[in-house]
Amino acid sequence: MLIPLETLAIFIPTALALNMTPGNDMLFCLGQGLKSGPGAGNAASLGIATGSMIHTLLAGLGLAALVAAHPIALEVLRWAGIAYLVWLAIAAFRSEGPSMTAAKTQQSSAFHAWRDGIVVNLLNPKIIVFVLAFIPQFVDASRGSVLVQFLIFGLILNIGGTVINCLVGSFAGKLGKVLSQSARLARAFQVFTGCIFLGLAAKLAFERRV
Repeated sequence: MLIPLETLAIFIPTALALNMTPGNDMLFCLGQGLKSGPGAGNAASLGIATGSMIHTLLAGLGLAALVAAHPIALEVLRWAGIAYLVWLAIAAFRSEGPSMTAAKTQQSSAFHAWRDGIVVNLLNPKIIVFVLAFIPQFVDASRGSVLVQFLIFGLILNIGGTVINCLVGSFAGKLGKVLSQSARLARAFQVFTGCIFLGLAAKLAFERRV
C-alpha cells in the first residue's frame, strides 16, 4: 500500500486541526464573505485551494527530483522539518494570538474573489515553507513515488482547508462577530496548534524508520 492506514490515521486529524487554526487565508475568506456575500467567500476559498495545490505540485516536483538525485535528502529534510515544527510550536506558545479582524477586501465578484484568493496564497512564502516542513514527515520513499505521496497528502490537507474556509466564507457575518470578539478563542487556537506541532515533532523525531 502506497500510504499505510496508520499514517493516514495520524495525518488526517492533524491536518484538520491545523486547518481549523485561523490564519491569513481564513481571514481573507472571511473578509470576502463579509464584503461580497457567501458566493464570494466560497470563491475565495476555492482560489486559496487552487494556490495551495500549485504550491504543493511545485514542492512535490522539487522534492521528488531531489530524492531521486540524493536519496538521503528526504531524511535531511525530515530533520529540518522537525526543527521547523518545534520553532512553530514555540512561536505559537509565545504569540499573543493572531488578529481576528477580517482582512480588508474590496467588494468583488466570485471570479475576482477566486483570482485574488490564488494571488494571496501564492504570494505567501510561509505556505511553501510549511508544505515542505509538514508533508515530507509522512512521505516514505521506500513505498513508491515520492511525488504521488506528496500530492495525496497535499490534496487531503487542501480538501480539509477548503471545506473549513467555505464554511467561514458562507457564514462570514456570524463567524466574523464571534472571531473578532473572542481574543480568548484565538489564543486557545494558538496554544492548541503549538501542542500539535510540538507533539508531532517529538513523534517524528523518536520514531524508528525501517
